[in-house]
Amino acid sequence: MSTVTPPDPHNQKNSVKDDEINRFNAIASEWWNRTGPMSPLHEMNALRIKWIQNILKTYQPLDKTCPILDIGCGVGIASEGLASLGYDVIGVDAAKDVIQAGKNHLNSVPLPPNSGEITYQVGTIEELVYESRQFQIINALELLEHVNDPQEFVHNISRLLTNQGIAFLSTINRNIPSFLFAKLGAEYLTRKLPIGTHNWKQFITPAELGKMAHHAGLRIVDIAGLTLRPNGWKITNNVKINYMICLSKA
Repeated sequence: MSTVTPPDPHNQKNSVKDDEINRFNAIASEWWNRTGPMSPLHEMNALRIKWIQNILKTYQPLDKTCPILDIGCGVGIASEGLASLGYDVIGVDAAKDVIQAGKNHLNSVPLPPNSGEITYQVGTIEELVYESRQFQIINALELLEHVNDPQEFVHNISRLLTNQGIAFLSTINRNIPSFLFAKLGAEYLTRKLPIGTHNWKQFITPAELGKMAHHAGLRIVDIAGLTLRPNGWKITNNVKINYMICLSKA
């Protein structure tokens, strides 16, 4: 297993792209609109949460009383899904307006009874590392393709994980189908996403992410594809476009 070097306390913003933060802040009030610019996240969310929950059920070392870190949580679409299952969640995002929108939604639409608690805060993964925070479970969904340095981001996930901890990431493969579907189709043809949401060159292949994980001292537990079918999104073995990966620090 490779050695993870300590973080540089003077480089607290290396995952954050200002243009990305500004773009997401600009549509913060629309994130919870299920037919709005973030509709694909709403459509995929139940499947993503189900996949995560199925793995958590079989992962014995985990303590459900420890909060899940949802880094890059946005307005809390996944955070609320996890909290509704009884998990406490700490949602962290660098976009201030987006975090406020998440707080507003939580206040106006309370979670079901017996849900866990959600704590939202503005921040970055580097700040959490500098504070020596530790988590058993980390979520980073649809985030890796938006950061400055994906390898350093995965290293920071490793730094934040306890021994035996696990992380769930979702991102987009980089190939011709993903360009046609996730970039050209989603942003320009169907207008499912705002134009400029993704830079195809920043998409990450499963092989590349596997190498990043290995360099950070993490191993792959599971990988699954999210495939859009005529009757909606399905979890499949097809990782050509959208995919999810579970990593363990063991």
